Amino acid sequence: MTTSAATRSSLSSVSSTPSAARWRVLAVFSLGFLVSYVFRGVNLGFAPHLTRELGLSASDLGLLTSFYFLGFACAQLPAGILLDRYGPRRTEAVMLLAAVAGALVFAWAPGMVGLATGRLLIGVGVSVCLGAAIQALSMWFPLSRMPLLNGVVMAIGGLGAVVVGSPLAWMLSWTDWRTLSAGMAGVSLAMAVLLWFGVPDKARAGKESLAEQLRGTRQILGSERFWRVVPLTLLNQGIFLAVQTLWVGAFMRDVSGFAPDQAARLVSVIGFAMMAGCVGSGWAARHLERMGVSLYAFAGAGMTGFIVIQGLIMAQVPLPPALLWAAYGMFGSSGILTYAVLARSFPDALIGRATTALTLTVFLATFACQVGVGLVLDLWPATAGHYPKAAHLTVWAGLVALQVVAAVWYLMGARRPR
Repeated sequence: MTTSAATRSSLSSVSSTPSAARWRVLAVFSLGFLVSYVFRGVNLGFAPHLTRELGLSASDLGLLTSFYFLGFACAQLPAGILLDRYGPRRTEAVMLLAAVAGALVFAWAPGMVGLATGRLLIGVGVSVCLGAAIQALSMWFPLSRMPLLNGVVMAIGGLGAVVVGSPLAWMLSWTDWRTLSAGMAGVSLAMAVLLWFGVPDKARAGKESLAEQLRGTRQILGSERFWRVVPLTLLNQGIFLAVQTLWVGAFMRDVSGFAPDQAARLVSVIGFAMMAGCVGSGWAARHLERMGVSLYAFAGAGMTGFIVIQGLIMAQVPLPPALLWAAYGMFGSSGILTYAVLARSFPDALIGRATTALTLTVFLATFACQVGVGLVLDLWPATAGHYPKAAHLTVWAGLVALQVVAAVWYLMGARRPR
């Protein structure tokens, strides 16, 4: 599908947009995604405390943490309609209030039900943070810059992955997880206020009726181009997020034998590497396109590289752990490039829905992976909270096999006419 005439007209007006307004939009929406990323991974640091206080098994912990992703996923299609109808500023600011409520419920919850409810509400509340950022950038910047700008947003958000490593471990040495959860509620409220009052609006084309919006959603979900990129993207991002936000610490401990402080440092290494990968891949994509390498092909190469890195980690090749896990973070961010692929495949009026539809599949995959890893690990007996090396490697081998099949499907799309 080519960009519509209306889209081309909107792009021609970008050059007249005040520069200060553009960069304010980028900064504020990136901060919103940072907040969502901290929520996404905070249970990585909370996990030992939750297990000790509430006696949770691996499957319980996986289910509890994944409720964030379930809420996030279930909100995607309605959120896409809201984004295209009301715009990114108002939609994200209002929905963040659900995250405020969820963080407070989580902080005060006496047991599993309350904790799961809190995570679900948090997931719903931050469900538009990425989609709103991508839509806002597509409105304020030329689409040719989208791979790099999306990478910048992901890099700033990736600071959240750094925060849930050593910094979170340090904070938990001074206070408890309930206090930190309440603090996150305050941060989310401040973010909602900043979005509402600190971001300018941009004139939009005439609004579609609800029936027209639903037809547009069906158009996206019926598109061959959409489903060509979905399987590999959802596995790349879903597996990376599921592992990075919960299970990577247990893998490092049980398979690699790392001490908790060393594992926490490596979690932060993954976060920094993901940030570098997001910006670097966006920059490289723009320059490689000028040399004739398509964005579709470059994104596929990055996601295939992630499969290779997982194999090297499983094989415990004799390379420095920081190097291997940095590569894991860099290639684990490759799936973000497919958002730019979709932004070029649909007109402006559908970008919000196309973005949230892809995010829906990613977070359903993350939910399934996070729960599934816990269920499989529980098939082996745990000793003092540790699982056998074979348990982790079995899980990873299955996930790698799925990614290989999806990569073949994606590669077949590269040979089809655009």
